[in-house]
Amino acid sequence: QVQLVESGGGLVQAGGSLRLSCAASGRTFSNYPMGWFRQAPGKEREFVAAISFSWSGSTTTYADSVKGRFTISRDNAKSTVYLQMSSLKPEDTAIYFCASGYGYDTWGQGTQVTVSS
Repeated sequence: QVQLVESGGGLVQAGGSLRLSCAASGRTFSNYPMGWFRQAPGKEREFVAAISFSWSGSTTTYADSVKGRFTISRDNAKSTVYLQMSSLKPEDTAIYFCASGYGYDTWGQGTQVTVSS
C-alpha cells in the first residue's frame, strides 16, 4: 500500500520561508512523478509544482503564481520530495498536499501553511 506523509507546515510571516517534506513508502519512489497541490479555504484544490520521475532527468513545472518563489526537489535515497517556499505571501495560505503516480493516484493527508501579513 502506497503512503505519503507530509510535514513542515506551520505559521510564518509574509516574506518568510518554509520547507515542506513528503515521505513516500510502498512503491519504487524514483519511478513515479510527484506533485504538490494546495487548497485554500473556500477554494478548489490547485496545482503548485511537479517533478518528473528520475530517469527522465527530473524536469520540474510550476504554477505561475509560485514560479520563482517555490522550488520542488526529490531525494530518491530518502524517498522524499520537498517544496522549498520562499517570499511567502498571505495568499499562499492553504493546506498543501503531495501526490504521487501517473494521474496522481495517491495523496497525502496534507499539511497546513499559514502566512500572516
